[in-house]
Amino acid sequence: MDAERGRGVGGVGEGQAAEVAEVAAVAQAAGAAGMAKSSGENGPRAPAAGGSLSGTRESLAQGPDAATADELSSLGSDSEANGFAERRIDKFGFIVGSQGAEGAASLGTSDERCLLLYRLEEVPLEVLRQRESKWLDMLNNWDKWMAKKHKKIRLRCQKGIPPSLRGRAWQYLSGGKVKLQQNPGKFDELDTSPGDPKWLDVIERDLHRQFPFHEMFVSRGGHGQQDLFRVLKAYTLYRPEEGYCQAQAPIAAVLLMHMPAEQAFWCLVQICEKYLPGYYSEKLEAIQLDGEILFSLLQKVSPVAHKHLSRQKIDPLLYMTEWFMCAFARTLPWSSVLRVWDMFFCEGVKIIFRVGLVLLKHALGSAEKLKACQGQYETIEQLRSLSPKIMQEAFLVQEVVELPVTERQIEREHLIQLRRWQETRGELQCRSPPRLHGAKAILDAEPGPRLALQPSPSIRLPPDAPLPASKAKPKPPKQVQKEQQKQTKASGQLDKSLAPSQATVVTAAGDAHLSQDVPSKDLASQDPAPQDSAPQNLAHHRSQESLTSQESEDTYL
Repeated sequence: MDAERGRGVGGVGEGQAAEVAEVAAVAQAAGAAGMAKSSGENGPRAPAAGGSLSGTRESLAQGPDAATADELSSLGSDSEANGFAERRIDKFGFIVGSQGAEGAASLGTSDERCLLLYRLEEVPLEVLRQRESKWLDMLNNWDKWMAKKHKKIRLRCQKGIPPSLRGRAWQYLSGGKVKLQQNPGKFDELDTSPGDPKWLDVIERDLHRQFPFHEMFVSRGGHGQQDLFRVLKAYTLYRPEEGYCQAQAPIAAVLLMHMPAEQAFWCLVQICEKYLPGYYSEKLEAIQLDGEILFSLLQKVSPVAHKHLSRQKIDPLLYMTEWFMCAFARTLPWSSVLRVWDMFFCEGVKIIFRVGLVLLKHALGSAEKLKACQGQYETIEQLRSLSPKIMQEAFLVQEVVELPVTERQIEREHLIQLRRWQETRGELQCRSPPRLHGAKAILDAEPGPRLALQPSPSIRLPPDAPLPASKAKPKPPKQVQKEQQKQTKASGQLDKSLAPSQATVVTAAGDAHLSQDVPSKDLASQDPAPQDSAPQNLAHHRSQESLTSQESEDTYL
């Protein structure tokens, strides 16, 4: 943050000094009695980029109309418990403090216009309500939408998930909802287990470093830090061979901002196992392979940036490790982080690659920008203190969507880099599961449980209600007379056929009894075949009758 602030001041010309001073004065008036920055407590990169930018926007907006800004602010429970009750909270949950004033003083005029333009690009309330209605329909019929209209889901994720439904949508997209249904009570079991002491100590030391300016995590021992500890400890028990990696903490913290601890745990499991497998293993081999993939793809996207990094002999791990392992949660403004995560959960790791390529292209992709990057140190600082313009939400999302990098290209390059790795370093020590590219691939690999179909009548009537009358048209009297004549003729022929023999009388139970009018000699001389066939014909008739009644019942149902 200090390097970014120094670079911003150095880039301001003398003609802009008065305008910047005026903006700084407005920001200082809005954030009076701002929080002092404690470097010992927060660490070198503790303040999140999203918190800094959101605070700047709030500070710039409070000069002319403070009433509207107060409507968007609130007080967090953890911030009140930690003595920050007088601080306002922006719509993302970050505390508005002195960091916004410092950021406003360090920005140039073009960056200030970019931030003000970003504020004007917020989604109107009517459009937001329409999107909420569409997303509710999708979430309530998720399997149908994923099977038949997956492209529509992808387009709506690119437009941005409504904030009120973002946590629920992330669970459905990542498959965390299915994992939770398949493992009921598993998180509670892990939560009540003691855990490995070697991981518990490391996790406790990292808790206060995760978004210390967010209302959930500002208080030591607050509910946010407690849930974060529970989620990370549970993962070390769920995957003891993998343990805990510090880059998992910001991932889990972002999830906890949008959902309860149990749901956040299963989403974290999906990210570590399906989206970014092997990223958090002990040797970090997967992230090294993806660094080589990113550098190879950069040659096609921005040859200028690729040539510069090659000439400076800068390893991709020096700039892309935090980008990829934290999914840009510590790099981008918070609104851009949420939009990137929306697309990431839907389309997979290719979104992370696209964001990294866009940042490299616009930071090092021109001769003018390379003038200030004469050595390795200057180049690394250029990538660590990116311009707010290229990280702005609308600009970044548009560039990411239009960048032609596909899953097939990533997988082909992965095979190439894996072959080179095996030739130079041998086999991988950590065999991670195959990477799944997005929600569709995860759903196909792990389909959710389907409820058994149960027959239910289409028309339900109360027990005492009379049956509705038939709507069949009455037959004309001529047809009725013809049917009666046919029935009388048929009954007469049946009587004639039965009169001479009268050998047996068939009861309802299907038993044959000898008639008293027929002599026993005549019965003995008759062919026994009709006697045997009578019960068979009767049984056949009864089976057809039962089948017909069953078919009529199924038709009704």
